[in-house]
Amino acid sequence: MLVRQRGQQHLPPPQGPVTVRTFAQRLSPTPRGAHLARHLAVNQLHEWGIPHGSDPSEAVAVIVAGLAANAVTHGRVPGRDFELRLALVTGSVRVEVTDTRTHPRPPAPDDVRTCRPLDEAGRGLLLLDALADRWEVVDREPPPGKIVRAEVDVPGWLSLAAHGVGDGMSSSLRDSVPRPGRGSVM
Repeated sequence: MLVRQRGQQHLPPPQGPVTVRTFAQRLSPTPRGAHLARHLAVNQLHEWGIPHGSDPSEAVAVIVAGLAANAVTHGRVPGRDFELRLALVTGSVRVEVTDTRTHPRPPAPDDVRTCRPLDEAGRGLLLLDALADRWEVVDREPPPGKIVRAEVDVPGWLSLAAHGVGDGMSSSLRDSVPRPGRGSVM
């Protein structure tokens, strides 16, 4: 679509990835809620055409399990739930886990340190860093709280779009945007 202004042609501003499907669920900040988050995530991916046991499904399962466990352990505020959000965006699955505690805040992707053998915590972020193609920690809007957001690239994305997998996915998504390299989520 071209936008015309006073005889000149201007391209519209570039757009970010197109979100095709979303899923959101608030869960109790308990071990049972964290366990349920993982099951909900893999079942939702399967419904979207990303089968159980596939590399993206397994990566998302581990990421959700770790982030949900962190939300329950480190982000718990009595009486407040945590939230799991999934989005099928152009080329990847975006995972967001939101809690209502601002601190402690996980380190940035470049600041994750290796755990020592006897450390009781810290492995979840190592797994996140290893399995996610991009991830970041952002402030929750409205405050208080934080969101840990990760993306896992989905090979064969174009075939999912072309076959309209899940609730009438549009085949017009064949024109995917170029994917940035590892780093922050866009």
